[in-house]
Amino acid sequence: MNKYPAIHKAALQLKGTKHDYKAEWAADRYFVGKKMFAILGTNKEGRNILTVKVEPSQGEILRIENPAIIPGYHMNKSHWVSVLLDEEQNEEFLAKLLAHSYEQVLQKLPKYRREEIGDM
Repeated sequence: MNKYPAIHKAALQLKGTKHDYKAEWAADRYFVGKKMFAILGTNKEGRNILTVKVEPSQGEILRIENPAIIPGYHMNKSHWVSVLLDEEQNEEFLAKLLAHSYEQVLQKLPKYRREEIGDM
């Protein structure tokens, strides 16, 4: 189990979420409809990060308002942000980011995938 059980639990509570562990990345990955919406791992400095998908305008605002939020590590910088978990530990805020990321991915899934998940 990872070092952030509250984040893990919050992600798995989102309907249809699947989880795996990618050993090469040393990261927990969370998917909905076979599309990734969150990664819990470390960056090249070894800092613990949570990387989530956001609306591009929302990501810019988040980075301005919160110094713990940086452009998405190894991801598209306009669509993903990473949260430095040693600086941001508000579990409620992190759960909201996860839910937002989940919704971003869920909305883009084909109708049949959303029906499989029970979103329709």
